[in-house]
Amino acid sequence: MYNGINHLAFITKDMNKTIRFYRDLLGFPLVAGVGTPEFKHYFFKITDTDMIAFFAYDQATPMEYKFHGVPTSKPLGFDHVSIGVDSKEALFTLKDRLEAAGLEVTGAVDHGFIWSIYLFDPNNIPLEFSWQNLDILAPPVLADDAPAEYALEGSDPQPGHWPEVRAVTPPEQWTAYPGAGHEMRPIAVEQKRAIAVGE
Repeated sequence: MYNGINHLAFITKDMNKTIRFYRDLLGFPLVAGVGTPEFKHYFFKITDTDMIAFFAYDQATPMEYKFHGVPTSKPLGFDHVSIGVDSKEALFTLKDRLEAAGLEVTGAVDHGFIWSIYLFDPNNIPLEFSWQNLDILAPPVLADDAPAEYALEGSDPQPGHWPEVRAVTPPEQWTAYPGAGHEMRPIAVEQKRAIAVGE
């Protein structure tokens, strides 16, 4: 029924900088985008079933710096998570199940390349479930009145915008310092509950 994270959606003030980072530095193809004069919502492909997406609008402000996993009470740049489903039938079967459980579900909503339903989990995390109904053959597919300038360069990473690697970490320095949970690996291997990889 589920086929991965359809997309994680975040907020940005500057879509062009976001395209430069995710498409050109990380190498995630820009596959789709929608927009109006008030907002943009662009999608970058990570795997065949997983994407990261960004909303851009004038009122957006940059996230306050917070290191990974450190508690905070500050506002964050997260908007919602969308979990992919395999088919239209799966989308409506899930909608019926959620509504039978007493949850308020919005949709389905047709976004051109996905149909989505929306709800909140018990932590008030905004959830979306999406069925991708368009096999994109020549990305990016844009339905945007005024596309971001850099989106018009195409889907694939554009060379020359980031420096070339000059300092390569040698294999003998491929090490990691102990973090939370570091003891899990040797214990799990000793208990034969896991197999170590990457040695």
